[in-house]
Amino acid sequence: MMKGKFNFVIGMIVGMMILSTTGVASAVAEVITATRNVSPIYVDGERVEVPAYTIGGYNYFKLRDLGELVDFGVEWDAATASIHIDTNASYSGEAKTAAQGGTVVLPKDGSRYEPKVGDVLQCDDGTTYEITDVSRWDKNAFAAGPLGDLPAATCDWSLLDQPALPAPEVRHFSIEGKEYCFVRNLYETRRMLYTLYNAVGANPETWKDGAPVLSVTGKQMVRFQLSVPKDLNAFSIWPWNEENLVSMFNSCPFGTFYIESWDVYKDGVFQKTQYDVVAR
Repeated sequence: MMKGKFNFVIGMIVGMMILSTTGVASAVAEVITATRNVSPIYVDGERVEVPAYTIGGYNYFKLRDLGELVDFGVEWDAATASIHIDTNASYSGEAKTAAQGGTVVLPKDGSRYEPKVGDVLQCDDGTTYEITDVSRWDKNAFAAGPLGDLPAATCDWSLLDQPALPAPEVRHFSIEGKEYCFVRNLYETRRMLYTLYNAVGANPETWKDGAPVLSVTGKQMVRFQLSVPKDLNAFSIWPWNEENLVSMFNSCPFGTFYIESWDVYKDGVFQKTQYDVVAR
């Protein structure tokens, strides 16, 4: 794909940014509503699934999603609160983190955070936690190998329940003299959600005639929450196993599915990424 074809995309984005800046004063009192865009999106004739919202009759996309679709570099510099676009670079697929007061700023948009030795995390109890060993990252003995890209859509995801991403979270525990850290992995939580979306579309009990099956009251039979309440006991999958998650869904394909993923550390050493799910 030639990057030159997409110069107009960058120009359009910059123009929208300028327009929104000059119109701030007059728009302060306006109530802005956003609805999920349901129009099909095609890139080079191939349909793609990408989150988009309609605001005031215009469709809006995440800049990082456009970068991934048409392959240009997008980086967020948290230290200066600035966006950097490089049309000569390829999309990296990872959001860079930035240090603020010596701690890592975790991405909020569901992009991938890859831990590195020396990263310092701010925990929910006010303490900090330093990562000292990531040798097991994508290399544990029980996994088939490094995970690939997130699942592509095999049904119309825009017709399904659209849960909001939770905020980044780092939990710290001291257990029997060991220091544990659990980092909410939003990117892998998206892997779980997209896998379940496709499971809904592949199950005749939940998908029929190109649309999700609805209850007699017109509501969706399957809903999703991207966090597991602390009072529920979750089933944990480790390492990632798509077949296990799909099998769990097909055994009871109705109700609400609570899902989340966590990176687990012990005494600074990365242990595993676990996938938690509760079906109710």
